[in-house]
Amino acid sequence: MQTGIEPRRSLGLAMTTSLVVGNMVGSGVFLLPAVLAMYGSYSLWGWMFSTVGALALAWVFSDLSRRSPQEGGPYAYSRDAFGDFAGFLIAWMYWISIAAAVAAISVAFTSYLVPLIPAIGTHRFAAAGGAVLASWLLTGVNIWGIRTAGRLQLVTVILKLSPLLALALFGSFYFNPHLLASSESVGSPFKAIDACTALTMWAFLGLECGTIPADHVKDPNRTIPRATLLGTTVAAVFYVVCTTAVMGIIPAQTLAHSNAPFADAARLLWGNWAGYLIALTGAISCFGALNGWILMSGQFAQAVARDNLFPKLFAGELRRGTPASALVFSSAIGTALIVMNYNSGLVQTFKIVILIATLFTLVPYMLCSMAQILSSGGTRRNARGIGLSLLAFVFALWATAGTGKDCLYWGTLVILAGIPVYVWQKRSQPART
Repeated sequence: MQTGIEPRRSLGLAMTTSLVVGNMVGSGVFLLPAVLAMYGSYSLWGWMFSTVGALALAWVFSDLSRRSPQEGGPYAYSRDAFGDFAGFLIAWMYWISIAAAVAAISVAFTSYLVPLIPAIGTHRFAAAGGAVLASWLLTGVNIWGIRTAGRLQLVTVILKLSPLLALALFGSFYFNPHLLASSESVGSPFKAIDACTALTMWAFLGLECGTIPADHVKDPNRTIPRATLLGTTVAAVFYVVCTTAVMGIIPAQTLAHSNAPFADAARLLWGNWAGYLIALTGAISCFGALNGWILMSGQFAQAVARDNLFPKLFAGELRRGTPASALVFSSAIGTALIVMNYNSGLVQTFKIVILIATLFTLVPYMLCSMAQILSSGGTRRNARGIGLSLLAFVFALWATAGTGKDCLYWGTLVILAGIPVYVWQKRSQPART
């Protein structure tokens, strides 16, 4: 990776792991119970398949980072294996997926403010405005400095895990398995599980985040692989326990229309005070995840620009070492997605945007799985690694199909729209030497 700048390594194992966990355990766990309510027990199968796939993908990224800890993560590994054009397409998709994640998490943050500020739930313009304000506030924090953003991430991870685990554990005493009945509208079991796998996979997006700011990580050859596997495992256990508990407490018909499922579950168990506490926890969680994804958006765009595949404007940074231009442009895309969909309501907007983010992340996951096979050399000694990489590829391909025909159609058009950008960069920027 061409940087020309001495990296400032300020992220240790705790901060890097908190970045992985914080980027995953955010909006996904807080709003997915509402999105999955209609699928009932089929969602458990979705969680099982997505967890297996996520762990296989985590192994792929941990192995790639051990072999070559480069800033840029999925993009850098794909580019090394398949060349500039493949690298650009992966960068284009992944950058858009990060912007979509920023938009989705901003919406989820606003959604968890509804129990605290009810007017947000009844005025869609106020909801959109709150989401936009949160994203730009944290863009400012990240421009201030990456170490400041890393400390905020660690604090928010600690604050959000404890109350939700307490709710899940105590809620297990009130768990009603009959509430996990699926709606007749979900169709065949295979179709329902397919959709659940794609939706739950959203919650695992971010497992690769520890690989992106590699130039800022202490001892990256050891820290990044450990943080990736540890963070993914912690998140997987947390997801299954917490979301299943909520779905076994609130009837599906009610849960499907909830703006804050965990807060509603706490209110049913202990009263209004608990609902307010969990709503605040949910808002903190989403705020922390939003901070992490905004951090990624700037670091990622900067890494690609330094390889002459994104505009040079993104390659620069302030005296504090933060890529201000890349952060601003990335947040602007997220803002546009929020504004385009704000009239759909909070939960529906969240569902639309997470499918976009999931699609544009799964394709880079597939290419990284193949890049791992190339880097392993294909020897018999690495047969297990090749098998895990193939498993990760097949899973990502299956989850991509689960995003739906409309998402695949529009997603393909967006991917193709990036080709002129690549051509322009190749004409106007010097080739890599």
